[in-house]
Amino acid sequence: MHQEHTEWLNKLSFYQDELEIMKNRLAEIAQKYTSNDVLAQVEHFQNQFIVQDEQLDILKHNINEHEEYLQQRINENQVAADRQTSSDSPQIRESVASFERIFNGLRQEFNQFLTRTM
Repeated sequence: MHQEHTEWLNKLSFYQDELEIMKNRLAEIAQKYTSNDVLAQVEHFQNQFIVQDEQLDILKHNINEHEEYLQQRINENQVAADRQTSSDSPQIRESVASFERIFNGLRQEFNQFLTRTM
């Protein structure tokens, strides 16, 4: 599980970096355009980026919490921990996969918006 947690955290870090790039691009567009249509889209993406930031924080917290839980179980009984399979986390796995699907859709929508405005 530790390896999977590390993989998830690395993915989320990548998405966080990508989200910051998208925010910067959005700020550039907001400065260039005064059209109500464009500004409405800017506001839409600002809101979506806030939601994605929150989701990233929640996912990171849940992963770190699960990692701590597993470490505590190992510390409580090393022998039993060696013989038992580690506690799987299907909810976190599905949450990460769901976040990726949503984020990829948002990225595609944002890139289409950039194409129209640039």
